Amino acid sequence: MAENLPQSSSTTPLVNIKGLAKYFDVSKPWLSRQIERLPRLVLKAVDGVDIQIRKGETFSLVGESGCGKSTIAKLVVGLTEPTRGSIEFDGVSIDNKENMQALRRRWQMIFQDPYASLNPRWRVFDIVAEPIRVFGLVSSDEELENKVGALLTQVGLAPEDGRKFPHEFSGGQRQRISIARVLSSNPEFLVCDEPTSALDVSVQAQILNLMKDLQKELGLTYLFISHNLAVVYHVSDKIGVMYLGRLCEVAKADELFKNPKHPYTRLLLDTIPNIDMDGEDRTPVAGEVPNPINPPSGCSFHPRCPFANDRCKTETPKFIGNSDHPVACHAAEEGRLPSK
Repeated sequence: MAENLPQSSSTTPLVNIKGLAKYFDVSKPWLSRQIERLPRLVLKAVDGVDIQIRKGETFSLVGESGCGKSTIAKLVVGLTEPTRGSIEFDGVSIDNKENMQALRRRWQMIFQDPYASLNPRWRVFDIVAEPIRVFGLVSSDEELENKVGALLTQVGLAPEDGRKFPHEFSGGQRQRISIARVLSSNPEFLVCDEPTSALDVSVQAQILNLMKDLQKELGLTYLFISHNLAVVYHVSDKIGVMYLGRLCEVAKADELFKNPKHPYTRLLLDTIPNIDMDGEDRTPVAGEVPNPINPPSGCSFHPRCPFANDRCKTETPKFIGNSDHPVACHAAEEGRLPSK
């Protein structure tokens, strides 16, 4: 069951995700299961997630590898179908193919690896021009050439770069090409799946600043996926913390960093280097993410949580608190957490 977040009375979100779940059957083939008398195995990559993203804001998902962030990204853009749940874009459900096709131009995805997401046999001009051609956004070759040149300039490249192939560019330049490609269909919503994780730190900052400038200039809305909390703090309006396929805390970026309520969020924040050198005790994230095929009972974080009790081991927590900062934690509900 999805754990419904407390609802806000503000304007209708551009993207509204309710009870989203994606299960993968990872069982052995039927004959092998019969011979070895093995049960079916189901991996719950996403297990009941509610997200609301307002127009013009950046909503970020953070968490360790394997928590379901990238699966949500693929579900939102239609690269895979959900097991259950619904996704609405601008008030219209995209659960059926007709609605999906009608709205498809209005959202795009920036992938993690700029080396793998561009066709190495196509020139940059054709890579950027393809969405324009598919959606019929120009009426002549001259208009197409001007449009592609303007897009390359907008992301910090030159129109002449359209004659080159992807292998002639650095990683940061390739990601700029990827951004020009997604902008070519005039989208309103971008899903960014760790768009800077494969880049050098100095180049990461350049790409993030470019994305923020484009958001302000074009009024874009972002779903930003990352495991890097420093990056997330730099770009986010709101942050959702995920653990083993579920959200455990949601808050505005400043509030989450100043007043984290979930023990997992606190442990994640403790991994950020403390440049103030104030001598504060820092606790590393203990243990490993459990096997999602056989997750722990109750709160899935309880084997790693220093504040867990018997209730945490048997009862799945539900969201408590107001709509601006809900948290799913028994320790937070019962006041067992020390002040931060």
